[in-house]
Amino acid sequence: MNNIDLSLYLVTDKSDDVEKFLETIEEAIKGGVTVVQIREKTAETLDFYNLALKVKDITTKYNVPLIINDRVDVALAIDADGVHVGQSDMPCDITRELIGNDKILGVSAATIPEAKKAQKDGADYIGTGAVFPTATKDDAPKITKKDLKEIANSIDIPVVAIGGINLNNAHELKDTDIAGISVVSAIMSSDNPKKSSEELLKIFNQ
Repeated sequence: MNNIDLSLYLVTDKSDDVEKFLETIEEAIKGGVTVVQIREKTAETLDFYNLALKVKDITTKYNVPLIINDRVDVALAIDADGVHVGQSDMPCDITRELIGNDKILGVSAATIPEAKKAQKDGADYIGTGAVFPTATKDDAPKITKKDLKEIANSIDIPVVAIGGINLNNAHELKDTDIAGISVVSAIMSSDNPKKSSEELLKIFNQ
């Protein structure tokens, strides 16, 4: 298992203002973000590659792992720290073969069987959600806090909760045995991403 601190896991959303996008990520890391995942579902490959290189400059500076969502080719091209795949992306076991054993591999799983299969196929951690309603991912399956705890306790690899998590509801995930919270809008859309990150981390660690 790649030893990775998943406490506050930032997933980026699409940005038309690259400078502001990069600044938000840097401020979030200063506030305590422990992992950054770039998610660009609609970007052309070259645009994704160029953006990922810029983000990697920042994550390397602060020694924070950079995960690429879905695009194994981009992850390998920029030598990212890892890849995150969903149930409709490249299969977990094939992804593991492509990236090797030294990279981090995350898998989205909404059920115990999906989580167990991901662990068997080489995942380092599971992302589970949506735990709250979210606008950033229309097709995210909804799961209860009870489901979250059951999934976390059914496998030996860490689980990160995702989906609509913000400063007002993060405390509700206490006692679910998760390793971290994954956040998009609560940081990316914040007027003060550093402060938001600090507060989210504080809530999670309480």
